[in-house]
Amino acid sequence: MPGTLLGLLLLAAPPACAWEYWGGDSGGQRFSPLTQITPANVGNLVPAFEFHTGDLEARAPALMARTKFEATPLLVEDSLIFCTPFNEVIALDPATGAQKWRYDPKVSPSQRPGNRYVCRGITYWADGQAAKGAPCSSRIFMGTNDYRVIALDARSGTPCADFGTNGEVRIEIGKPLVWPGEFQITSPPVVSHGVVVVGSSISDNVRVDAPLGIVRAFDARSGAARWSFDPLVHDGISAGHANVWAPMSVDDERGLVFLPTTSPSPDFWGGERPGNDEHANSVVALRTETGELVWSFQTVHHDVWDYDLPAQPTLARIDTGDGLRDVVIQPTKQGFVFVLDRDTGKPVWPVEERAVPQGGVEGEKLSPTQPFPTHVPDLMPQRFAPEDEFKFPPIIGSPSCDAQLSGLRNDGLYTPPSMQGTMIFPMTGGGVNWGGAAFDPINQVLFANTSYAVHLVKLIPRAEAEGLKPPPGVDFGRQIGAPFAMTRKVAMSKLGLLCNKPPWGALVAVDLKAGKILWRSTVGTTEDRAPLEIAFKWGTPLVNGVAITAGGLVFTGAMDAYLRAFDAKSGEELWQGRLPVPGVANPMTYLWKGEQYVAIAAGGHSEAGTTIGDSLVAFRLPRPGEAPSLWSRTIDRPGGRFWSKAIVCVLALALIAVAMWRWWRRARLRKTAI
Repeated sequence: MPGTLLGLLLLAAPPACAWEYWGGDSGGQRFSPLTQITPANVGNLVPAFEFHTGDLEARAPALMARTKFEATPLLVEDSLIFCTPFNEVIALDPATGAQKWRYDPKVSPSQRPGNRYVCRGITYWADGQAAKGAPCSSRIFMGTNDYRVIALDARSGTPCADFGTNGEVRIEIGKPLVWPGEFQITSPPVVSHGVVVVGSSISDNVRVDAPLGIVRAFDARSGAARWSFDPLVHDGISAGHANVWAPMSVDDERGLVFLPTTSPSPDFWGGERPGNDEHANSVVALRTETGELVWSFQTVHHDVWDYDLPAQPTLARIDTGDGLRDVVIQPTKQGFVFVLDRDTGKPVWPVEERAVPQGGVEGEKLSPTQPFPTHVPDLMPQRFAPEDEFKFPPIIGSPSCDAQLSGLRNDGLYTPPSMQGTMIFPMTGGGVNWGGAAFDPINQVLFANTSYAVHLVKLIPRAEAEGLKPPPGVDFGRQIGAPFAMTRKVAMSKLGLLCNKPPWGALVAVDLKAGKILWRSTVGTTEDRAPLEIAFKWGTPLVNGVAITAGGLVFTGAMDAYLRAFDAKSGEELWQGRLPVPGVANPMTYLWKGEQYVAIAAGGHSEAGTTIGDSLVAFRLPRPGEAPSLWSRTIDRPGGRFWSKAIVCVLALALIAVAMWRWWRRARLRKTAI
């Protein structure tokens, strides 16, 4: 790369020692210029500390079963600061993990939030107009599960008395909620030009007349309302939502905030909202100070698949071959990557409108076409064929998967929901989720975690839905006001295995300029879920994101209890750091007193049925005389791969033999009975 171009790209990088934003920088690149930890020494990492929030001891098990610890810490004001699922904000010593201060907003345990108790992060803002060292001259902002926006002094954790009422502003929703947790805030606000902007997370499939997905802005000093933006135009339609539950991005220089909007309500039937649904399912650019609409680009027309935008728009400067260009990169649940001009919202490379399956249920008005990017390849397959079913054990297969997958409507991507049942692949939580993508500005490579699973969605006529009680593992949405309720479940065998062939989670690297996949690596094993800790390398669903470094590494967690490091050039897995429970969160890295650390929240994932925890874990390189840790292991240790594979093969053959014997015994008993 020419020296001038490299220099310009490095100027766009975040500060060398800090991680001051949820996404690493205000544009969500999740890139750190740190180079102390490299592919050559990452295998030597040792635990620096493990901090427990205390939730496991203080909260009832039934309450913890409704949590997701998805926070990304920030390194600001000489502290590592993060939020717990119950919106407690905690500041730690960056080297030891010792608690420095703590703030509890007292979120009610009876809130019952529809999307679990979760706080993905907090936001830091330094007030350039405040006197240095004055109280609240630097602030921490957070949205809560009970829809408050809170401002704290970043150095002490004390509420900022001049913000709202005693440091908080309560959101005015505008209509009664079905229950208190129908409306919540799960992702961090953004702050720019003295304005704090906040979205919301609203429970899906409850009703047609759901709360509106309004994005709200407040004065960052006083908490006074500045503006609001509703992605939907409600003239002649009945719908709510189109909210922004995922993280947003800001461009301070342009004075723009970028919103990833969701689908209108309800998700799987849109007869009361004809047309393309305005700015739903769109990347939307607004003036930060006024809320004025600058541009909008829609990624799904008239969404009836829950294919909302779940990820932070990534702001990057890319080399298109004709020089550098400022863009917005938006990954999707379908595995698409849209690359848009940051000033106009126009696609950098062509996006085609292609015909998609039709024939929705009565009253539905589907869009005849959907947008498909043409230059950047799909991050994952987008069609499920019969040969993609996972036959395990291989000889016998899975009768339970056969029964679930047969008779469903399956016309490929954008097959409409139906009364017979529709196969949705990628699933509604698949592709790229809230963890988002990461961008290496030096090598011009995009990295993203992807999930592979099949959702089975069925529309239930209203008369049949009354009194329906689906079995465990089946989502039931009443969709009140629509002629259909809905059920949704992940296609899974009685052994607890997904019905689609592995991998079930993969990390992908994409050369944007060339428009090609550089590599794809499976992430995660069955070790923490399978009997005898058998570690089949099948991958796990990956809703979380990654952190990348100029040192040539990609860090990520998974649904098993490891933090992993991959070689950014080859995709080779280099290291595993054992965690107390799965780290289903975005990792981050920082430099503190000359040492580089990598940290991740390890709290498990209640929706996925993993073990639940309350830890924040950090790793660093060993100091002189410090012994290696059993928590860390390199992947290519001598003989390790051979013996682990040999043990797995023997155990797999034993399982197959047992399954065949049981099948033969049942067949013999049936023959005897006849």
